[in-house]
Amino acid sequence: MATRIQLCGRLAATIDGERVDKSLAGTQARLLFAYLVLHRMRASSHDELTEALWPEPPRAADSALYALVSRLRRALGAERIEGRSEVRLVLAEDAWVDVEASRAAVHRGESAAAQEDWPSTWVAARVAQHIAVRPLIPEADMPWLEERRRDLEGTYLRALELAAQASLRIGGGELNTAERTARLLIRQAPFRESGYRYLMEALAESGNAAEALNVYETLRTLLREELGAAPSPATQDLHRALLG
Repeated sequence: MATRIQLCGRLAATIDGERVDKSLAGTQARLLFAYLVLHRMRASSHDELTEALWPEPPRAADSALYALVSRLRRALGAERIEGRSEVRLVLAEDAWVDVEASRAAVHRGESAAAQEDWPSTWVAARVAQHIAVRPLIPEADMPWLEERRRDLEGTYLRALELAAQASLRIGGGELNTAERTARLLIRQAPFRESGYRYLMEALAESGNAAEALNVYETLRTLLREELGAAPSPATQDLHRALLG
């Protein structure tokens, strides 16, 4: 693809085959670029962009924003930045953006899991996991970024769930992958019961039923002491099946 944009981790952008990220010097310029990429399906007003770029707008906010937009036009090409009072970034229809690709990969993984196509589920989950684990524009801290980061965190956790599930169903050598992924899911989201269930299944399938039962006790104790709650019916059913 001639247009490929990476916003997670180190920013990298190739547009119509031309590398442009080195021209985006400064945090504000990268923030503006990222915001326009993620909202490219519509135009953004000057007020919206000002709020997206500065926690407290500078005294000459209009001039500062105008300068940033002008710099972006020079870096990307005037034809790629539409509008004056409202601004929109124009990208090719087949443009690849990592944030969007991670979300699309999770959707593919969920569709493949519904069809019990576990190899395809595993591949899609790994794509989403590889992207979503990296921080989005790590040098900046704005409310809209925090919202996007929470979305990415949800994508990452769902990708871990799909990868663990697919590895379990594939079995064999992938049981080790299922165990590692389940343990990672537990570390990242200790109150998300799915990680414990996948770990219990992986351990039981590997012949470590006693350790699987111990995982259940760890979860039960955590929920009781921290939330005054019990494991969900699905987790309790798995526990009873292991006991049986």
